[in-house]
Amino acid sequence: MKQKAKTHAWHHRHVHDHYVREAQAQGYRSRAAFKLLEIDDRDRLLRPGMTVVDLGAAPGGWCQVAAERLRGRGRILGVDLLEMAPLPGVEFIQGDFTEAPVLADIEAALAGRPVDLVICDMAPNISGVSSADQARSYHLAELALDFAHHWLQPEGAFLVKVFQGEGFEAFVQAMRAAFESVAVRKPKASRERSREVYLLGRGVIEPMREMD
Repeated sequence: MKQKAKTHAWHHRHVHDHYVREAQAQGYRSRAAFKLLEIDDRDRLLRPGMTVVDLGAAPGGWCQVAAERLRGRGRILGVDLLEMAPLPGVEFIQGDFTEAPVLADIEAALAGRPVDLVICDMAPNISGVSSADQARSYHLAELALDFAHHWLQPEGAFLVKVFQGEGFEAFVQAMRAAFESVAVRKPKASRERSREVYLLGRGVIEPMREMD
């Protein structure tokens, strides 16, 4: 009964959510689109001519925003384990970006050229065990950070969703070791009760090379 009540409460909040209604009215595939819109309005991440990689792209809300703001000039590559319906101006690779064959597909698609922006709104499948879900979330974030640090051009940027709690400070430190500046963003479209925030890293710090 408790689980049924929780499901009913979530459905009620979702149906009456302002951003859900706005997403439906404006043709966005998810309310998450408004999170990226707000962050981009503030930080000017998306510009025509860029190459953007969206990790965890499905259902496509962030890709839609990127496509709008690139205005047909640039390139957007979405990657997700789940299927995503086609979007104009967006290339899509279905698969787990943490696996070698999918990384090879991404590398082939990019043809070795660095990217300008990596965005990541991923979250793991929720098990209901808070500590396990938190650990899995940060594991994905760490893999996304590694991908971004490898593929971004020196002036590039990385935007990633994380959840405050255990592991947060350690991940912030990892971000600071990888980028010249790191900022925390909590867009209005993030539900107040949610612990989610977005970390924005800009300016890639090159890893120290080993001495011969």
